Amino acid sequence: VVMLHGAGGQARHALGILQQIADAEGFILLAPDSRGSTWDVIVQNYGPDVAFIDQALAQVFERYAVDPARVAIGGFSDGASYALSLGIANGDLFTHVLAFSPGFASPPAQHGEPRIYVSHGTRDAVLPIDPCSRSLVPRLQNAGYDVRYHEFDGPHTAPGDIAREAVEWFTAAPQ
Repeated sequence: VVMLHGAGGQARHALGILQQIADAEGFILLAPDSRGSTWDVIVQNYGPDVAFIDQALAQVFERYAVDPARVAIGGFSDGASYALSLGIANGDLFTHVLAFSPGFASPPAQHGEPRIYVSHGTRDAVLPIDPCSRSLVPRLQNAGYDVRYHEFDGPHTAPGDIAREAVEWFTAAPQ
């Protein structure tokens, strides 16, 4: 599972969402930092962050036995938008996308058909739910993606019970 932090965050913030669950489930959890204050496509275009993630994934694939039917990318906030964008663009690599409070998806292309989990708080003041997930999820569904969507009563966050639900969805998903 590649987990991406939100704007201004660091990898350790993204780890908090899934670390304990990953340990219990035996996941390999990769949480790279963006090269700038947030992910490159949020600011301008794809570039150094994609290259860094590619290098990190190459190292993981060299060192560990990775099940190609269970490779996920996820994130929170800007990291969720970036995860959706990269996951859709690289659906032949990423079989699952976990997006906690995303703002948008901007894939340069669409490859494969990753399964997608999206959660969003109904009281999110940072990335309001109506123009974000309530707009994005129907577009993903209309494009043919298998999307599991969970709205929750809360602000711009990824609560522990939502993270557990996402992991259960990921581990129970058909291969």
